[in-house]
Amino acid sequence: MRHVYECPVRWADLDLLGHVNNVTYVDYLQEARVDLFRTHAPDARADDLAEGVVVVRHEVTYVSSLTFRFEPVLVECWVTEIRRASFTMAYEIYDEDEAGERTVYLRARTVLTPFVFAHERPRRLRPDEVSALENLLEPDEPVRSATWSEPVEIDGGDYPVHVRFSDVDVYGHVNNVKYFEYFQEARIRLLTALGREDGSGGMHLVVAQTDVDYKVPILFRAQPYLCRTWVSHVGRTSAVFESVMYDDDRVLARARVVLVCIDTATGRPTRVPDQFRLDA
Repeated sequence: MRHVYECPVRWADLDLLGHVNNVTYVDYLQEARVDLFRTHAPDARADDLAEGVVVVRHEVTYVSSLTFRFEPVLVECWVTEIRRASFTMAYEIYDEDEAGERTVYLRARTVLTPFVFAHERPRRLRPDEVSALENLLEPDEPVRSATWSEPVEIDGGDYPVHVRFSDVDVYGHVNNVKYFEYFQEARIRLLTALGREDGSGGMHLVVAQTDVDYKVPILFRAQPYLCRTWVSHVGRTSAVFESVMYDDDRVLARARVVLVCIDTATGRPTRVPDQFRLDA
């Protein structure tokens, strides 16, 4: 069974180009997920599945741009896989016309695991939770295995991440959506250091894909964490940025982001020119 959530689009959700910021979409997914469990498991299971879980992996594919409007956008979500200690959800953010034709803005999948916050450890799904999830199950291919390159230290690639008190949830963990903000800030820092700011030369970069693996919860503290970012691949019209979040030598999270070079005048992908290439 699939659940459809009506998500309002706020003016504050927009980036400098007037599009919903790539980070904000992940907020929409979280809102839809919580609404799904509170609608279809309206008892103790709802709070456990909606809020008593942590995100293990996000795979987010950005299909087309969404701009501000007064009508809500639709978020469809459902369960695709159930394992002993985790489950996977799929999402589609879209509009639908009277003929049933969809305009899709984003597709995503999220792996989640139940978590005992008092002991800072994952746990297995209870039988009642499995039963609730099975009512929402539409089996699909499992999420793909993550492939990461070796971190590269380059000028402008290291960014100190200061966790704000408002970034953490009631359990003291940084909310999974905030990681997208941290990786975005680190990426912008690298672009600025390289002298390749977004919009220069009649071109700008658009996020096409973001994959994030969450390894260890990030906690609130006064000292900053380190986010190291580098460009692992440059193609004809796109570049791949990778980032690692560290606490000393311990890896807390990793991200892989595909950016597409867009001609500002035509709105179409264009070749990454030599003077705009992001490889270090």
